[in-house]
Amino acid sequence: MAEYGREPCPFRIVEDCGGAFAMGALGGGAFQAIKGFRNAPSGLGYRLSGGLAAVRARSGLVGGNFAVWGATFSAIDCSLVYFRKKEDPWNAIISGATTGGILAARTGLTSMLSSALVGGALLALIEGVGIVVSHYSADSYRQVSPVERQQRYKQELLRQQKGVSPLAATYGEIDSSAL
Repeated sequence: MAEYGREPCPFRIVEDCGGAFAMGALGGGAFQAIKGFRNAPSGLGYRLSGGLAAVRARSGLVGGNFAVWGATFSAIDCSLVYFRKKEDPWNAIISGATTGGILAARTGLTSMLSSALVGGALLALIEGVGIVVSHYSADSYRQVSPVERQQRYKQELLRQQKGVSPLAATYGEIDSSAL
């Protein structure tokens, strides 16, 4: 599964680090703006300035944390691509687990293991959803043979002659063998 829209590996680390920083800074900025707005004294002016102060104080830190996660994840992912000589979902799952473990290493072994488990499970979930979506969406781009197209056309004509709606036949409300 090659991703042709991505940079090659050494540059991918920098690209992912920057993208993660931007995502963390914007998302963290929005979250901090809401938090600062809610925690400020009453009055619209105070609330707006409180929200802006919270954004200035914390959004860069959140963006930096996201950037560290993105750079670590990409470095491990590129290392796995180099050593395994293939790019598949297992690289992302292993990278997520390893990144979670590395970033939680200062807090102790149990926290490190639980963060690695959460990182691996989260990336497995993301990769699994991506595989399922690509599997089902690929079927809509499948080429239909002329014989199959003719069979579908005949079935549609029979449905129209019998007065059966296409939705009823599609969703199993009627036995298609009776047509």
